[in-house]
Amino acid sequence: MCLGGREAGGGGGEVLLSGCGAVLNCTCLIKTQSAVDKVRQLLSKNTEAIGLKVGVRQRGCNGLSYTLQYTAEKSKFDEEVMQDGVKIIIDKKAQLTLLGTEMDYVTSKLSSEFVFNNPNIKGTCGCGESFSI
Repeated sequence: MCLGGREAGGGGGEVLLSGCGAVLNCTCLIKTQSAVDKVRQLLSKNTEAIGLKVGVRQRGCNGLSYTLQYTAEKSKFDEEVMQDGVKIIIDKKAQLTLLGTEMDYVTSKLSSEFVFNNPNIKGTCGCGESFSI
């Protein structure tokens, strides 16, 4: 499902797509180095997880929200993206929604969180918790 292309953002390194067995740059989910480092830190604390799974679900006033969870396995049609030794699994239902999205990890004085910069979004709710495509 993931389309080959030039990777943008601060990711660096090779991105391995599980479907074709070749090393390609992936434009379905672009990760900044900050996001890769945080996922690596989180996975080091959960030895049973093979990676972090990113998805979307129906929720909120605008329809969709992002989900992040540890995963111990990759489902048949999920996409696996490896970057700098960190494995991200993209849920099969979220692949088109996440196409071209940049995943970042930002820290401010009040919060630390993953932020998704999605070019496909047509609208968001006032609180920023949900979006529509």
